[in-house]
Amino acid sequence: MKKQISVRGLAGVENVTELKQSFNRHLHFTLVKDRNVATKRDYYFALANTVREHLIGRWIRTQQYYYEKDPKRVYYISLEFYMGRTLQNTMVNLALENACDEAMYQLGLDMEELEDMEEDAGLGNGGLGRLAACFLDSMASLGLAAYGYGIRYEFGIFNQKIVNGWQVEEADDWLRFGNPWEKARPEYMRPVHFYGRTEHHPDGVKWVDTQVVLALPYDTPVPGYRNNVVNTMRLWSAKAPCEFNLKDFNVGGYIQAVLDRNLAENISRVLYPNDNFFEGKELRLKQEYFVVSATLQDIIRRFKVSKFGSREIARTDFSKLPDKVAIQLNDTHPAMAIPELMRVLVDEEKLSWEKAWDVCVRTCAYTNHTVLPEALERWPVDLFAHLLPRHLEIVYEINRRHLENVAAKFPGDSDRLRRMSLIEESGQKRINMAHLCIVGSHAVNGVAQIHSDILKATIFKDFYEMEPHKFQNKTNGITPRRWLVMCNPGLAEVIAERIGEDFIRDLDQLQTLRNYLNDEGFIRDIAKVKQENKLKFAVHLEEHYKVKINPNSMFDIQVKRIHEYKRQLLNCLHIITYYNRIKKEPNKHWTPRTVMIGGKAAPGYHTAKMIIRLITAIGEVINNDPVVGDRLKVIFLENYRVTLAERAIPAADLSEQISTAGTEASGTGNMKFMLNGALTIGTMDGANVEMAEEAGEDNFFIFGMRVDDVDALEKKGYHAQEYYNRLPELKQAIDQIAGGFFSPKQPELFKEIVNMLMHHDRFKVFADYEDYIKCQEKVNELYKNPKEWTKMVINNIAGCGKFSSDRTITQYAREIWGVEPTLEKLPAPDV
Repeated sequence: MKKQISVRGLAGVENVTELKQSFNRHLHFTLVKDRNVATKRDYYFALANTVREHLIGRWIRTQQYYYEKDPKRVYYISLEFYMGRTLQNTMVNLALENACDEAMYQLGLDMEELEDMEEDAGLGNGGLGRLAACFLDSMASLGLAAYGYGIRYEFGIFNQKIVNGWQVEEADDWLRFGNPWEKARPEYMRPVHFYGRTEHHPDGVKWVDTQVVLALPYDTPVPGYRNNVVNTMRLWSAKAPCEFNLKDFNVGGYIQAVLDRNLAENISRVLYPNDNFFEGKELRLKQEYFVVSATLQDIIRRFKVSKFGSREIARTDFSKLPDKVAIQLNDTHPAMAIPELMRVLVDEEKLSWEKAWDVCVRTCAYTNHTVLPEALERWPVDLFAHLLPRHLEIVYEINRRHLENVAAKFPGDSDRLRRMSLIEESGQKRINMAHLCIVGSHAVNGVAQIHSDILKATIFKDFYEMEPHKFQNKTNGITPRRWLVMCNPGLAEVIAERIGEDFIRDLDQLQTLRNYLNDEGFIRDIAKVKQENKLKFAVHLEEHYKVKINPNSMFDIQVKRIHEYKRQLLNCLHIITYYNRIKKEPNKHWTPRTVMIGGKAAPGYHTAKMIIRLITAIGEVINNDPVVGDRLKVIFLENYRVTLAERAIPAADLSEQISTAGTEASGTGNMKFMLNGALTIGTMDGANVEMAEEAGEDNFFIFGMRVDDVDALEKKGYHAQEYYNRLPELKQAIDQIAGGFFSPKQPELFKEIVNMLMHHDRFKVFADYEDYIKCQEKVNELYKNPKEWTKMVINNIAGCGKFSSDRTITQYAREIWGVEPTLEKLPAPDV
């Protein structure tokens, strides 16, 4: 039995008895309709349905409450929701974990084994999609009437297999066994139109001869933390209408007509697996418009419906829309919401352009997630004209009026007009979706202070000068429910024993842990929890990778998408340098390290795939070198995903956050490591800057160029050769990679990586190498002093309050959406 701890809820006798009865009832239904022998999956479904029962009453009650109170509603539109698993998170938020654990134990079942049966809902690539998931948790926990809207991808982010050191992708068929957490709502199905043409009449514009695809909603409950609020995430699935290609029947093409339904339904088939990279495919634009069109129909239906107790349509005055609706665009992917809202208001609801535009701007707000040029969405006008002809006309009209305003404010500045246009004229004409979002929103925010400052100073400088009041910062956060209470209950309990449980809803209370900095018992407890987490993870690693792990070694972890800007290659250079030092002086007392790197490479991103191959090759050599023994091991963590993060992060000693300054918008993995008692080695980039501020720079391993240094080096000219010639250890490492030391059977294998680093490295890996190595030496020294290390860990945990997504959402609510969060509970339902 797991230790019964307060943060996991109380296992009262009535609770346990009732849960066992409910579980047996659900199991009985499963077996009656199917077979007589229960499998582990049957047990999982029975448990999931048992827990879900506790959600349903609260879910219905919450929605009724919103209907009666008619609050302003928040609509968070995102093409990605990286939810991970739901069962344990639901038990944590409903305070059911101990009772369920006890019930399963009494029935002879292992809770962890059942939890492992659940598929991850991997409907996201990385930070952007996981942020959306954390935000849903916080919006429910803060009592906001909020809805997440996205796409129910049949196949989420691919499963990564490592075969002979290479990444191989497998489709993620996450729905193959069914999903107990979702409820189809066919009564709210909505038509979405594509293609066709426009007709201009005296009474307005009609979009005609369109192809229709139906959007079928699936609802997933999103419980707040112990406040009886259950919000909704609504994901749309594409369905072909019954009359799809009916005309083909007349020419005997019935079979083909039915088969062609797949073309419509492909819209929600698969998540595009790119992180920070724009892929301008027609199917992707279809996905973006599909989610926006269906969602806006839902928003407007909900806005119009009668108030509680009335049978009439309550609202037809759209000037009130911004008082009742806030739409947050998670990056530019849902940017089509702006022209679509204009189309609905002008063409269908017959508002004047001026009135509609005022409503649109006051309703919409835009979050930017990147400054990398290859990530910014710029759609070809030709594609727009073909797929969404009416929306192209609307975008042109938005642009015409926008440029008139620019010309009035900055007369004679034609270059500024060109820069600020929504339409890029050079080469193939394209629509700049970020510009559309800025012009069509009342608020534009970056996701860390440094990122928001860079937006104002560089890519959106002209827009900032035009409308400075629009620009804000909202530093990202993570939910402490999943990223502490759920994934690291031992640490949550040690903290709760000292300061009580209220920190779970108010993470700022962690500051009081500084009172225990010199408390020997607390220092010991924190170190003990970390060691237990490491031992548990070491067992997992040995099972999966057949590498003997030294649990007393420093667990040095870098997990995130594989991308040149995140500089996994800098990490590789440190590993090789450390390896060479051990080989040179094998009898010296070295700090043992187990270095783990994990993450997926976009399937079409050749360099990222080569980086994975290099990491696995380095591991093959180092892990089999008897001279090194257990003082250095290198493991590539296969198929990094939410569920693996929940195991790895609590076990980490050192968190690698080493992007080139000015490239990582925020990062959220950095916050998860900090909250779980890892120390950070990082550049002054993204949220690292604020994390160092909160923990105290003395408690952070900061190295490398600042943003200004990077800019200065760019102006002066970055010459990798100079560093290669000046730094013997760097030269040795690069020569080993180039010469086939790590790929003896294919000496040329890594030539192109070396060529990139030497001649066209946008992210200046060599420029930070020397400082990084020196900083890693400081890390090694401190790790030799466990007490001082743990004190630094406590300082870091104590500084985590700011990085709760509750704080982030509170700021969005007050400063962008115009709603007020509350920690009040709804009354519990009768069941």
